[in-house]
This record gives sequence, C-alpha cells and structure tokens, in this order.
Amino acid sequence: MSRIQGDSSSPKVTGVHGRLAEAVHLQVIEGNPLSAEEVAMFEMFEREEWSPERRRAHIIRRIEDRGRVAAAE
Repeated sequence: MSRIQGDSSSPKVTGVHGRLAEAVHLQVIEGNPLSAEEVAMFEMFEREEWSPERRRAHIIRRIEDRGRVAAAE
C-alpha cells in the first residue's frame, strides 16, 4: 500500500509507515476508508516533511474546494 521511498529499515520510515497504516486501518473501522488519493497525500506530507500547520491548511483548502464545486453543481 505505501509508496514511501527510502531505506525501509530506517526507524523514521518504519515509524511513518506504521502510523499511516494504523490511521488507514482506523478509518476503515470507522466506516470511512481513505481513498488512494488521500493515502498518497499523507505519504507526500511525510516524504516532503510538511509541518503540521501546512498539512492542516492544505486539507482545509481541499475541503473548501470540494464545497465550492458541490455548490456550483
């Protein structure tokens, strides 16, 4: 599932993969599984080391954009 690149034996990559896999699993349990696009987005956040503030702003922008598209239809 993960496309995180790099040395998969490094603690950083293993930790990132483990947290992402756990988050994906919890979303499935809650009945709200992540799409492949959403998983890719979170992998990009980790790969590019986005700050929490930048991640939050990006996600909020995506939600707002979806709302504008839905309202236009």
